[in-house]
Amino acid sequence: MEKLHVTIHGDSMWPTLVNGQEIVSTSFDGQELRIGQIVVFRHPFDNEVIAVKRIKAISDNQLFVEGDNPDPTASSDSHNFGMINFDSVIAVVD
Repeated sequence: MEKLHVTIHGDSMWPTLVNGQEIVSTSFDGQELRIGQIVVFRHPFDNEVIAVKRIKAISDNQLFVEGDNPDPTASSDSHNFGMINFDSVIAVVD
């Protein structure tokens, strides 16, 4: 599986991941996803934006994703844009 390097921009995943940190992820090709995993995906409102969030719930072929930052205004996540489809997922963080 291909490795993908992603640089974190912003504080939505703080304290787990911090602004400027580079993370390594594995390209998503249909492997099983689990609650608690961190995924890299295309933002549902802007395909040019790549987002990194934690899976909080799985329903059918959709994921509820959320930032780790306890400040609810620090993250644009499923609270704002709803569940994302599996086909939006690019990679899973190692």
